[in-house]
Amino acid sequence: MNRAPLFSRFCSILIVFVCISLSAPGFAASESEDNKLDPKYTWDLTVMFKSPKDWDEARKRLLKRIDELAGLKGSLDSAKGLKAGMDTYMAVIKDALMVHSYASLKKDEDLGNAEASERRQLVSVMWAKMNEATAWIEPEVLALGESQVLAFITEEPGLETYRHELDNMLRNAPYILSEEGEQLLSYFSTPSGAPRTIYDALAYADIEWPKVTLSDGNEVTLDNSGYDKWRRASVREDRKKVFDTYWSTWKAHRNSFGMILNAHIQYQVASAKARNYESVLQRELFADNLPTEVYTTLVEEVNKALPTLHRYFKLRARMLGIDQMHYYDIYPPLVSLDKTFDYETSNRITLDAMAILGDDWVSQQREGMNARWVHVYPSKGKRGGAYMLGAAYDAHPFLLLNHNDDYESLSTIAHEWGHAMHTLYAKAAQPFHKYGYATFIAEIPSTSLELILREYMTRQADSIDEKIFYLGTGLEAMRGTFFRQTMFAEFELWLYETVEKGEALTGEKMTQHYLELLKRYHGHDKGVVVIDDLYANEWMFIPHFYRNMYVFQYATSQTAGTALYQNILDDPETGVKKYKDLLRAGGSDYPFELLKKAGVDMTTRAPYKAIVKRMNETMDEIETLLDSKD
Repeated sequence: MNRAPLFSRFCSILIVFVCISLSAPGFAASESEDNKLDPKYTWDLTVMFKSPKDWDEARKRLLKRIDELAGLKGSLDSAKGLKAGMDTYMAVIKDALMVHSYASLKKDEDLGNAEASERRQLVSVMWAKMNEATAWIEPEVLALGESQVLAFITEEPGLETYRHELDNMLRNAPYILSEEGEQLLSYFSTPSGAPRTIYDALAYADIEWPKVTLSDGNEVTLDNSGYDKWRRASVREDRKKVFDTYWSTWKAHRNSFGMILNAHIQYQVASAKARNYESVLQRELFADNLPTEVYTTLVEEVNKALPTLHRYFKLRARMLGIDQMHYYDIYPPLVSLDKTFDYETSNRITLDAMAILGDDWVSQQREGMNARWVHVYPSKGKRGGAYMLGAAYDAHPFLLLNHNDDYESLSTIAHEWGHAMHTLYAKAAQPFHKYGYATFIAEIPSTSLELILREYMTRQADSIDEKIFYLGTGLEAMRGTFFRQTMFAEFELWLYETVEKGEALTGEKMTQHYLELLKRYHGHDKGVVVIDDLYANEWMFIPHFYRNMYVFQYATSQTAGTALYQNILDDPETGVKKYKDLLRAGGSDYPFELLKKAGVDMTTRAPYKAIVKRMNETMDEIETLLDSKD
């Protein structure tokens, strides 16, 4: 978005703290049982505002304070003035995030609620006004210069707490425009989000989803939730029918989605140029002070590891009893699991698994689980998927789930509580302006808690088949995050580089390039997995392409989380301490440096090779178990 770095950082809290699962959000199922809407299974938002009326009064007061922020222009030319300006700005941002959080959570309870939608629009207006009112801050700080800012910090000890934020502003000097330029760009903050808004409306509301009849005579609707469920069908002909029908529906809208995504990419490229960045990739890496090698090393190592991915597909074919894998054979579980995990059981198991992280971790997590922090079950109109929102500093994290009493739901609980515990540890150790952790480390605790849970469940398994089930979910996690998200990252970079070279982007062109990536990653030309051309329409299904170089950080986070977990196994006391210190650090330093302090350097090849090694070892174990059954 067209926001100066300081404002962008605090708005990015809304991206980082709305930590979503990898599936497309969509709508939740509508067939919730009445008892599952019991208040104890829904979040209590009165800890933020007692009623929508109280929320609106707070919003109106906040708008006046935003006007007062604009009135501080020209006051940062002394140590006391700079501290007063920073204090006021942080206080307003903190309260604005509370207003935003309430509106966002209320809307996701029922996406069809008109009043909730109106509140969400009012929040967008609030952020646009904030952007305009604060466009002068970075230019004024830069006009002071580094030596004067450091002198102010020496003169006014209260400024020490803002050293990192001020350093980050000064670091961004080449990309901050004049006061007039910043003001001009601020006017485009609201329309910059239009492509994603249009995408959501088309993908989740306007498309007419088809119905198909499965082999058992059951007629199902193939909306996003239906596709996610029925692509795992045990009957192969059903899976093919689901894929063919679902992706044909998306194909019919290829031109529209092509134009929408092209608009987003064009805007981001223009915005990067306006701020004198070399490219969108450089802008996105620079925002968190990430070395380019983090991105390039990931892509290189993943491509070197494609034989391991292909080995997994061959193992999958063996276990499914098929001679030739097709793309529609990727999602069914390798073995079935005849177990259910209701919500209370899932919470208990999660806490038992997390004992490896210490009593303080378990007690904090239990306290949150026993309070009304979570909206648990699917209900009509509720947003699908899962996320954690932790932007309300003066409240606590909130979790949205759509629990279905299966292992995936159990794993999702571990994932989202990883985010929530990260927020709790950071908030306990850091003031507001330092607790907002960067995207680069946001998915580390979530993916590592999934890993801890899988290892625990594997050890507790009652049978060979159950053990294979959990090992198989681990393989699928590595495929879906380490490999698939990197494939998405390659596609996304190609989109930006195509526009940066002055070439045109169309839905047809996007589909063709995505098809080439699908075939390379899945070994189509080597006969590993057959990719039908129709399935290349999948790029339209991925909402993360509207979040600017976000997807590669899923892969790096899983890699780092795996390395940190291994450190815990190798040296429990030191490993756990470094892990928690990383979470406590919040955003007090640049994320790459924080992760290095925790013992993982993502510019080296070792972490990536280690996760590939773990994947091969998991397949070795499964093959040994299979041989023991023969």
